[in-house]
Amino acid sequence: MIVAGQLENEELVEASGLAASQRVPDILWSMNDGGSKPRIFAFDLTGAHRGRIKLEDARNRDWEDIASFTLDGEPYLLVADVGDNDNRRKKVSFYIVAEPDLGDDKKVGLKPAWRVDFRYPDGPRDAEAVAVDAANERVIILTKRNVPPVLYEVPLRPENDGTVAANRLGTIESLPRPRRQDVDEAVFTNDWHWQPTGMDLSPDGSLAAILTYRALYVFRLEPGVSLYDSLSGQAYALGLGNFRNAESVTFSADSGSIFITVERRHAPLLRIDINGALPE
Repeated sequence: MIVAGQLENEELVEASGLAASQRVPDILWSMNDGGSKPRIFAFDLTGAHRGRIKLEDARNRDWEDIASFTLDGEPYLLVADVGDNDNRRKKVSFYIVAEPDLGDDKKVGLKPAWRVDFRYPDGPRDAEAVAVDAANERVIILTKRNVPPVLYEVPLRPENDGTVAANRLGTIESLPRPRRQDVDEAVFTNDWHWQPTGMDLSPDGSLAAILTYRALYVFRLEPGVSLYDSLSGQAYALGLGNFRNAESVTFSADSGSIFITVERRHAPLLRIDINGALPE
């Protein structure tokens, strides 16, 4: 793991998600956490600012992740407004936008290509980890506060405009569980190190990554094995050293590296090169 750079833009104070551009190989996208203006930010693989774009007809109630994907030959970004710290939201949303061209910061906003509103079948859930499985046209969500966390799926392009119900795939038992002492002490220390904060699928379809506040877990995806079964299998744990409170993760466009950052102004941008990091 190396520090590839630092997020340059002072307005990006809580980079709650990361996504690799499907249009420009050396660009990453991010956005601020809930309550901020509905903007997405572009930067290169060292964190240097490359663009800022406002989303029209969108509200940042609690944006927690961003994902990129290609559908019908077109590149898109999905912004996940799925945070729910108090488990009160009756529905949460995804905003899907055509990935914009880079250039000067645009004063004219970008309108979503479509929006997905959904609810969980078993009551409100708080989530920060979202990934797009474009091959199966679905969005994958992993809850944050459940022990063990629960995996859900939602259609990427629902047939109807109304609120859709997420499909519960099951609990993910492969991630380490906290001890009872960890849970009791976290109330006072605010150290929730086991909670998932980010997720991504590699563009080449071979790997999945789940990030917690303190570690990265990588899973191999095998042909003919469901994503749920793959995430329930063996996880390769990669520690983050002194970097804690990790919040966002993405695979690089070539699937050869993983980028991670944290929620703070001028946050470090970490890079893990996969070759050599995982056992054969």
